[in-house]
Amino acid sequence: MAQDWAAVARAIDARLAELNWRQRELAERAQVSVAIVRELHRNTAQRRRNARTLEALSVALSWHPEHLDAVLRGGTPPDRGQPASSPVDPVTARLTSIDRRLAAIERRLDDLAARDG
Repeated sequence: MAQDWAAVARAIDARLAELNWRQRELAERAQVSVAIVRELHRNTAQRRRNARTLEALSVALSWHPEHLDAVLRGGTPPDRGQPASSPVDPVTARLTSIDRRLAAIERRLDDLAARDG
């Protein structure tokens, strides 16, 4: 299946401009690393991503959770109010949430260490 990472980059770029956000703000809201946002926004690394990463970015951008995945695959993104195509396993959802929170804590600790260092 073809993947259009350039289309994902354009979609993120347009939405960041609409919201007047920087990459860091999107990363914090989606609880993903700034490096991932940078790679996707600039289309510098075309590699397979965890579906939850694209979902977290879509939600942070106030889109349907499957928006960026649809853009990636050349489809029409679903309207925000449409149900997700597959139900989310509650254990997986909780683990993902914990994972994101730990990543946010790690980024904050790194920032503190950089300031003190």
